[in-house]
Amino acid sequence: MARPSEFTQEIADTICQSLAEGNSLRSICLADEMPDKSTVLRWLLDPVRAAFCDQYARARELQADIHVDEMPDIADDSRNDYMTKVNGDGTTTEQLNSENIQRSRLRIDTRKWIAERMRPKKYGAKVALTDGEGGPLVVQVLKLADQEAQANADNPAT
Repeated sequence: MARPSEFTQEIADTICQSLAEGNSLRSICLADEMPDKSTVLRWLLDPVRAAFCDQYARARELQADIHVDEMPDIADDSRNDYMTKVNGDGTTTEQLNSENIQRSRLRIDTRKWIAERMRPKKYGAKVALTDGEGGPLVVQVLKLADQEAQANADNPAT
């Protein structure tokens, strides 16, 4: 069966729903019933499809929220943090599974990074503009033309 290439609202709704659930556009477009990723990108660039573009943008915002929502679940999931090791004498001991813990940390960091870039106002690092001592930042604006006029007035041409 050929992949769809014609825009339909049903396909657009399916794509946006899947994005809002946290799936990547790449993984969505791997399904046989979905258009190729380049087709979706072409739809997004088409001025006639402004409504789809708005729907897609909102789905991406929700996707960032879903990624943030998943982070505590990943952090709290301690399954597989320990593994049972069979010793040479047949006894077993519990051993920390650092690979699983590192994978969980990577999953959280990746979601955090994505959320910060997708919704910087909501999840991005807050930048405070202060002086070196934490006080308010003072900005002095000088107009170059005013300085030149003053210099010319002080030193008239002879």
